[in-house]
Amino acid sequence: MVKRSKSDYVIRSVAHALDVLEQFRGDTDELGVTELSKRLKLHKNNVFRILATLESRGYIEQNKATENYRLGLKVLELGQVFIRQMGLLRHAHPVLQEMVAKCNENAYVTVLRGDEVVYLDGVEANQTIRVVNRVGSHLPAYCTASGKVQLAYLSEGELEQHLPRELRRYTKNTITDIENLKEALRKIRQQGYAIDNEEYEEGVSCLSYPIRDYTRKVVGSITLSWPVWRVNEERVRNELIPVIVSAGKELCRKLGYEITEDTSP
Repeated sequence: MVKRSKSDYVIRSVAHALDVLEQFRGDTDELGVTELSKRLKLHKNNVFRILATLESRGYIEQNKATENYRLGLKVLELGQVFIRQMGLLRHAHPVLQEMVAKCNENAYVTVLRGDEVVYLDGVEANQTIRVVNRVGSHLPAYCTASGKVQLAYLSEGELEQHLPRELRRYTKNTITDIENLKEALRKIRQQGYAIDNEEYEEGVSCLSYPIRDYTRKVVGSITLSWPVWRVNEERVRNELIPVIVSAGKELCRKLGYEITEDTSP
């Protein structure tokens, strides 16, 4: 039996849809049905149906004033996901390894999704007793260091979109008042990092630093976590904060954002 090439499995209608999307590149902002039909040598009816399908899924949108079409937000979302996944995760893992080698506490990289933080990757400490691995976990952003350090750099309007209607109490230290939370976020912006003082889980504290990429926007965070009985305030101040700040700046540089000495993260 002759093995078929992957090109033999190409679905023509899908290929045409991708051809349409690929016309919106370079300096081309908007295109009409007629122009796309000429470029792709497709019947106008076929082009219109493809555009209608892409528009229904958010990959194409129509300018109501000109009736021409342009790329939709879904394309941007996919591009940003690709950049984050290929850039953030690839560069973050060796940084996490270096952090653990220096302080021997669990290290993670997280991203903000809605009102939660998602733990994408982690490196565990070589400790007999350590914090449970959180990779793959979705935790509330407002009461975790990794979440608060990303919330802190949002605008007022964006912040509202990333908070639940009610700030549920998980421990006695959970911040459940919105104004108190906003004040805590202001302090995080001033100092450049966030600490979770047993706000989500009793017996566990975390320290997080915001990660920016070449767009200058915060795209995630790196985090250290530890059982509170093993780490005192002096160690946090003299060892863990310098470790995470140094690692955070290194990761930002790898992603195209250079932090100068007199620039806040």
